[in-house]
Amino acid sequence: MRADRLVATLLFLQERGRVTVPEVAAELEVSERTARRDLEALAAAGIPVYSQRGRGGGWSSSAGPVPTSPD
Repeated sequence: MRADRLVATLLFLQERGRVTVPEVAAELEVSERTARRDLEALAAAGIPVYSQRGRGGGWSSSAGPVPTSPD
């Protein structure tokens, strides 16, 4: 279901801080085209995710990575 995948994409992005389309595709087991469309859909929905072109680019969230608690 697409809604589940969009939430999973957002959580993965928040966890990592910056991701590439191939990383998202591998994590969610979808094609790179689907991963790119999902990231674009999140941005179009007003969720603060941004793409950056070029070497070292990718997608990032304005919130950055979410800190994990030490266990």
